[in-house]
Amino acid sequence: MTGALRSGHAVRAATPRDAEAIARVYVETWRAAYPGMLADHVLVGMSEDRQRAYWRSVLVGGRDIVHVAEAGGGVVGFAAAGPARPFLPEAKGEIFTLYVLPDHQNRGLGRALLASSWAALAQRALVPMAVWVLSANPARFFYERLGGARAAERDSTLSGTAHRERGYLWRTAPCSGGDGSAI
Repeated sequence: MTGALRSGHAVRAATPRDAEAIARVYVETWRAAYPGMLADHVLVGMSEDRQRAYWRSVLVGGRDIVHVAEAGGGVVGFAAAGPARPFLPEAKGEIFTLYVLPDHQNRGLGRALLASSWAALAQRALVPMAVWVLSANPARFFYERLGGARAAERDSTLSGTAHRERGYLWRTAPCSGGDGSAI
């Protein structure tokens, strides 16, 4: 799913030139979303330079599917997806990351990124689709509203700290939640 959204935002496929903006969004959203869930030193120690190098390698490598959400000529969100990791055997595809800057949330961008990821995975026969989220993260309700079925839980270690993660699964296209129509 690319193109204009009702809110005046747009979603498109990412290019290597987007690595810097994706790194900025990644660091800013982690610092906004994870206080109290991750240690302060982890959030403070995040480096846009390291993230830029990582995302540039992802985008140049071409294995993962990465979309960005734009507003006002800049990247304000992104999602990365690809073949599922082995944590949920039924899933063939997985969204690895989906982040939208706090000032741009609740405008349909997360839904649009989820939908564009589903569509790209479906084109590659990588559905059903999974998403894993920290169980303590309120973002899990976003996935539930959009039809994600709670499929599994697992223990994980993130930045040296043990966490519980919840896996959501979509067998069909995510829905808007309110009226059940596809997004």
